[in-house]
Amino acid sequence: MLINLHSHLEGRVRPATAAQLADAFGVPSPEGGWERAIRLDGPATLTEYLTRVASTYPFFRSLDATRRIAREAVEDAAASGLDYLELRFGPATHVQNARGLRDAVAAVTEGMQEASHSTGMPSGAVISALRHHDSETNEAVARAAASFAGKGVVGFDLAGDELLYPAHVPHKNAFALARSAGLGITCHAAEAGPASAAREAVELFGATRIGHGAHIIDDPALLRWCADEGIVIEICPTSNWYTGAIASVAQHPAPLFRDAGVKLVLGDDNPMQTGTNLRDEREVLQNVLGFTKTDLDEIDRVSVEAAFLTDGERSALAARLAH
Repeated sequence: MLINLHSHLEGRVRPATAAQLADAFGVPSPEGGWERAIRLDGPATLTEYLTRVASTYPFFRSLDATRRIAREAVEDAAASGLDYLELRFGPATHVQNARGLRDAVAAVTEGMQEASHSTGMPSGAVISALRHHDSETNEAVARAAASFAGKGVVGFDLAGDELLYPAHVPHKNAFALARSAGLGITCHAAEAGPASAAREAVELFGATRIGHGAHIIDDPALLRWCADEGIVIEICPTSNWYTGAIASVAQHPAPLFRDAGVKLVLGDDNPMQTGTNLRDEREVLQNVLGFTKTDLDEIDRVSVEAAFLTDGERSALAARLAH
């Protein structure tokens, strides 16, 4: 089963769509074309990685374009064989006021729901606050996300450059707002920052899932704590190599997480930047990191359990998994 629990809308913009929207918006075409502008040539820093993701930001200035990009992202995921997709989106990157935030979230959910209806693949939006935004902005993002709880938005996240903006405390109230609306809570942490960032995200935000978390492995006590507490790590091996969080894909800590009893789920993060997708990442686990079929079955089971689904949706996926 292919369940993708860590993927970003801004990292799923088709180069062909970027070219069309650039013409419509009067955005200058980059040297070498949009595919080259979006795609990384190889490993870099998290900051450089996010710069490539940001190359798509001009295309979210229109609600119609945002709706189209969201629809196409879900269509592409379904075409690749996914059974369920959670898609992250940082609306405050693209709009400046509360009304704009709600409209942007609405456009994303409408596009996703249209594609889910046409393809039959369920999906849910996870709205991301950004580390470099102030607390007031991120609380407004949380309120916008909360207003669509049960209407396409399933979760709330903190994303952005952990290397430059490591603090969690300023965003505590935003996560309280999201939790109160019943949204699932995840957080990018311990990717560029230290292992302790993951525990902070759990204790300050109520996160049940940690995005990437590669540096958790640096602290054996915290690793045991994650296993004991049932914290789920969203692993994205190829992306972690591209951001410089690990020296090579073969050195990804997924086997160490598994051996420590930490729950794992899988994502492709920003597939247009890395040229990978969830099926590729699953092959990395099996062919590079030594995961067995039993290990992959366990990831599937945990994914159904940890996904931000309604009870009915979870039961439907669980029934498919049982067969």
